[in-house]
Amino acid sequence: MALIELRNICKTYHIGDLDIPVLRDVSLTVDRGELVALMGTSGSGKSTLMNILGCLDRPTSGEYWLDGQEVSRLSADQRALLRSRTAGFVFQSFNLLPRTSAIENVMMPLSYATENPSEREARRRSAELLERVGLGDRLDHLPSQLSGGQQQRVAIARALVNRPALLFADEPTGNLDSHTSEEVLAMFEQLNKKDGISIVLVTHDADVARHARRIIRIRDGVIEDDASAAGRLQPPEHRRSSNALGIKQTEMGGAR
Repeated sequence: MALIELRNICKTYHIGDLDIPVLRDVSLTVDRGELVALMGTSGSGKSTLMNILGCLDRPTSGEYWLDGQEVSRLSADQRALLRSRTAGFVFQSFNLLPRTSAIENVMMPLSYATENPSEREARRRSAELLERVGLGDRLDHLPSQLSGGQQQRVAIARALVNRPALLFADEPTGNLDSHTSEEVLAMFEQLNKKDGISIVLVTHDADVARHARRIIRIRDGVIEDDASAAGRLQPPEHRRSSNALGIKQTEMGGAR
């Protein structure tokens, strides 16, 4: 069974008397364990599609099946429950609470998780994830005390704390320098390969997309290409070998 299945999804925004179609008859599947890049320029519809995939929005028409459940007609509360149980999110702007330590930022999603772990278990799990992403010595640091790459690693740990089967990364390297971007993308590859987490990378950048095994190109709200990345985008010549999720990284670069 596919983890994600879209059937003839359309999304139209209504502004006054105007109907603005953003997605047009989109159908696709994503299997468990896939690493997929959803690629398109600004205004292509990729962010709208990600919002539907992540249960942040609902389509105007069509069916969306997530982990065997048809979700396009669920209420906002029902979607929120499914989202917290199934998906994690990483954003370009990190979205960390500025006056909250790294470990408390990671713990935050557990406060509304269905399993509701104890404070001790939540802290233990969050500390383990920060250690795993190479920030075991930064547990009590505020975001302002961390580089851009370190903040994104905190955001990744936070996205993983509920043990999701699916991870969405929306332009995750947009605020990072090229060196740090490669390290963060290598981390996503390791999460996919070693942990089997399904990952959807949303990007306009071919250098980011080439880290995926499959590239879905969207243009003007329509899927115009869907193919394996092999042979479509060649790997960069000086790609770093991953030392993420096992060996602590060297000092990471900051935001641009």
